[in-house]
Amino acid sequence: MMILLQLLICAIGVTLLCYGADFLVRGGVRIANALKIPPIVIGLTLVSFATSAPELVVSIDSAIKNIGDISIGNVMGSNVCNIGLILGLTCLISPVKVEPRLLKFDSPVLLLSTILLILFTLLNGGVTRMEAAILLTLFVLYMWKTVADALKGKAAPPEEAAAQGKPLSLTLAFVFVIGGVLGLVGGAKLFVNASVEIARICHVSDAVIGLTIVAIGTSLPELATSVVAAYKGEDDIAVGNVVGSNIFNILSILGIAPLIRPIIASGIQTADILALGVLTILMLIMMATRKTVARLEGALLLFIYIGYITWLVIQNIG
Repeated sequence: MMILLQLLICAIGVTLLCYGADFLVRGGVRIANALKIPPIVIGLTLVSFATSAPELVVSIDSAIKNIGDISIGNVMGSNVCNIGLILGLTCLISPVKVEPRLLKFDSPVLLLSTILLILFTLLNGGVTRMEAAILLTLFVLYMWKTVADALKGKAAPPEEAAAQGKPLSLTLAFVFVIGGVLGLVGGAKLFVNASVEIARICHVSDAVIGLTIVAIGTSLPELATSVVAAYKGEDDIAVGNVVGSNIFNILSILGIAPLIRPIIASGIQTADILALGVLTILMLIMMATRKTVARLEGALLLFIYIGYITWLVIQNIG
């Protein structure tokens, strides 16, 4: 009975996270438009931030509570989920084409970010304040370059369409922003607390909870965005959403959370790091070879993800 109650609280937390991100996007876009900020900049910054906001809030909350395994497990698990589950499912629905900018700029940034995360985790078992400062600096440089290129007309906003909604009054837009922030914070607290309780009840480690339940739950905004984009044939949104979110997860989330409190994640295992590295490299190779991620390739990504999750479950049952 207790575990069912905690699962219900988890579901409520996920719902608040998803609606909070959506409200933040809609309200923020309306306010930005009122301030005459170019829509392309909104798509590349605000929308990108909002779809990864659940991971950010959960990781910061976990860092404050000194639950490093959930904090890093959330980022690693979300990135693995974004590639294996979300991109895999998306490509099964419809093969996605890759725009040149992703290959020339965003893909190398994602590869560098992933390598840094793996190195920091292997060397220190987590992320220190100095390493977080490095990641945050890279994130600022990445965003500066992205916005600068956008303003010069060199890049299109990969998630701009996801930000569009019915027009709001300016007053209602502020209400949406405030409600979105409250939803994110409240949802994160409910979700983290319930997840920890589930881990204790089932004798499952915090790392596994972060890599699975928390990771999948906080990746729901990306899942919804990519699947809808695939149905509509908006390839840039589908694949750009995954690449951009993974960059944001590593550089900003692990650039901010450890500054509050250095993160130690002793529960992260070699297999977790291997899953992140293999799926990231595979995705980048698939993107670069034919400028398209085909259905068969999507099936391979999904197969690896299912195999990894199955391994996690077996390890904990055993």
